[in-house]
Amino acid sequence: MSFADWLQVQQQAHAAFRERLTLIADWSAPTPDIDWDVSDLVRHVIEEQQWVPLLLAGRTVGEARSRLLPLGDDLTAEWERYSAAATLAWASVDPDAIVNLSYDNVPASAYLREQASDVIVHTWDLSRAIGADEELGDPLVEAAWTVFAPQKDTLQASGLFASPVPVPDDAPLQSRLLALTGRDDRVAA
Repeated sequence: MSFADWLQVQQQAHAAFRERLTLIADWSAPTPDIDWDVSDLVRHVIEEQQWVPLLLAGRTVGEARSRLLPLGDDLTAEWERYSAAATLAWASVDPDAIVNLSYDNVPASAYLREQASDVIVHTWDLSRAIGADEELGDPLVEAAWTVFAPQKDTLQASGLFASPVPVPDDAPLQSRLLALTGRDDRVAA
């Protein structure tokens, strides 16, 4: 997929997250990540977007961290603010620009794939937590699969994901994607 394709994926992922965000009735509901409730999950996704314009502008992780602002209580408004800022930053960055991340220096195009895929998986988490439609759609699932599948052997070791969930090879791609990231969509909410 080209950088332009990934820009579309990022926008679609943000729209899907926004759609679920507007459906939240219980901010303290549990999520598939046992350490987070809905509020924690949403805060995490927003905070990840806060970093984007700063890192794409060439700041180091330390420089960016010192510029992050605490989130306000209206997480829907905060999402709108930081989603728009991240989307604008992605639209104007050189895909080959090197971005300083906590684990390495990577091209902006790789950071975009990582960021969009994170939002995609967390959109499912939010959907499951609030009882919304869990179908992510083939374009988003296929895009995230291209990011996570090659990392199959290192995802759990990263400490960011639970152990992969065994699913049949012929399971739907969304189920295999979620299983790869330690989520089981077969378990009732």
